[in-house]
Amino acid sequence: MTGQIAAFVGIFAVATLRKAHIGVLMFAAACGVGIGVAHLPLDEVIAEFPVKILVLLVGVTYFFGIAQVNGTIDRIIEAALASVGGKTELLPPVFFLLTAGISAMGSPLGGLVMAPIGMAVADKRGIDPMLMGLAMGTGLSAGAFAPTSLFGIVTYGTAHAAGIELSPLLLFAVAGLVNVALFGCAYCIFGGLALLPRQRSTVVEPMSESDTLVSVGGGPGAGAFARGASAAATDRDDGSDGSAAQRFSRVQLITVWCMVGLLVAVIALSLADRDPDIGVLAFAFGAVLTLVDPVSGNKAVTKVDWPTVLLVGGIITYAGVLDEMGAVDLLGDFAGKVGIPLLAALVICLIGGLVSAFASTTGMLAALVPLALPLVASGDVPGWALICALGICASIVDVSPFSTVGATYVATTVDEGQRPRMTRLLTRWGMSMVVLGPIVLVGVLVAPGMAL
Repeated sequence: MTGQIAAFVGIFAVATLRKAHIGVLMFAAACGVGIGVAHLPLDEVIAEFPVKILVLLVGVTYFFGIAQVNGTIDRIIEAALASVGGKTELLPPVFFLLTAGISAMGSPLGGLVMAPIGMAVADKRGIDPMLMGLAMGTGLSAGAFAPTSLFGIVTYGTAHAAGIELSPLLLFAVAGLVNVALFGCAYCIFGGLALLPRQRSTVVEPMSESDTLVSVGGGPGAGAFARGASAAATDRDDGSDGSAAQRFSRVQLITVWCMVGLLVAVIALSLADRDPDIGVLAFAFGAVLTLVDPVSGNKAVTKVDWPTVLLVGGIITYAGVLDEMGAVDLLGDFAGKVGIPLLAALVICLIGGLVSAFASTTGMLAALVPLALPLVASGDVPGWALICALGICASIVDVSPFSTVGATYVATTVDEGQRPRMTRLLTRWGMSMVVLGPIVLVGVLVAPGMAL
């Protein structure tokens, strides 16, 4: 049995080193192990394929794909930036919210479309690129756990499949609060306070990297950005100068109303103690939009995140085969031998954060949520709290420059001389989240739940 679990881990390692698609390898391995080792009929192996979760992924990414193709998302971004005008201190919060909004529209990595815009605005307005990068990174992580986005879908979908009561809105709220707190820390550490009107005339000396390890944010250059904020605050040639945004077209207005309708439907059904099938709702609103504008509807099919569909499908299928073989019981015995449920929860969250800093966060969520179930089944750990903590720990490390998100922020930093500093500080921030995230989240979510 340990051999199959080792193979599960080995496939992750091989796929990462070879840059192969993990989902494809996992599905093939699930069929091979299920038939050849567990002696399961092929129909039973295929039955582990998570159809309901994949309906969610396809429906949501298709719906928001239409919004992207017909230009609605671009209009929303333009309107938000125009509303800020010359208030430089508001730009990081605005990019946090914009990135969170886009990330909530199906695919978290969709929030990366804001990276080149945000970094260009930061350069022109004298904002530390580290602050802007973390504003977008925390926004991306917050939006990713929306009921309509990938991390939220995978996390609460696998939890529900295992019989764990976890409200998608609760998961979203916890992720939002955590990432708002992290953004607040970044705003204070990386020169955000110097952008405030009363501080713009104050000269801030550069901070040495050794001053604090809060000095994840110190570093040469931080003071230079603070000093440049005042002069750059009046620079409005970045496209966000408060000029009137283009008007929304008829199709775009209908799209906005459909977005609102989807959000209201999810909230209303959740408050009514009904489990909203967000995938079906997204398909319904997507059908309305494709009838209104068939051209955008047809183009949006290519926006469906098929690689992620395969990734989640393959991993969960293999995890299901392991479950049929008794691997979950084996892990439950291991968790019992640890003797301290709180320590076991901490270890699981540490593993999730560490691996996610270098590999696919979606893959980690799809793999670790099912493998954490034995600890929940023991009754010693509140399931909703552990799943929330695990999911968020795997996400907040994504700004590491070794992941897609962090690497994008480094690559889009306008000043090439700042890119080594960005790499260094993002590494420190990401690695500090690997440790601090599990300690804080297990302490705040899991420990109080165990005491009740």
